[in-house]
Amino acid sequence: MSAALDSAPDTKRQMLRHTLATLAYRGIKSVSNAPDGFATFRSGETTRTPGEILAHICDLLDWALSMAKGEPVFRESTALTWDDEVARFLRALKDFDSYLATEAPLAHSAEKLFQGPVADALTHVGQISLLRRLAGAPVRGENYFKAEIVVGRVGIDQADQRVEFD
Repeated sequence: MSAALDSAPDTKRQMLRHTLATLAYRGIKSVSNAPDGFATFRSGETTRTPGEILAHICDLLDWALSMAKGEPVFRESTALTWDDEVARFLRALKDFDSYLATEAPLAHSAEKLFQGPVADALTHVGQISLLRRLAGAPVRGENYFKAEIVVGRVGIDQADQRVEFD
């Protein structure tokens, strides 16, 4: 095999990292500036609260990392305070992205990691956004196609320029 092929980027892994950056961008927008009491808002008797959903997202990201490393463990955690859960979300994104940024082997394919925990986390971010609207604190709509989403940018500092709808 040629040296050029040996150093070629793993496009599937890069796409998974781009998906994590997208999850960070959308997730941070959904959880930022939540009103007091939002973590425990309940839209119905049998629905999860936003705090429980965010804890589940963090559990999914922890699970994804453990599967990527070949040591699959899923833990269902109890929701922390909103601020602590947001910090946990950021930490889980960073930990998973940092692992994907290495050349360490993936114990499961990028496709499987996407279709399970990552896609599930994206769904739950949408639920949090919906609950924000129901709680009277909507997240502004945005043209996400035009968003400045960058591989590796999974922290609180996201692009300032947004193409939001009026």
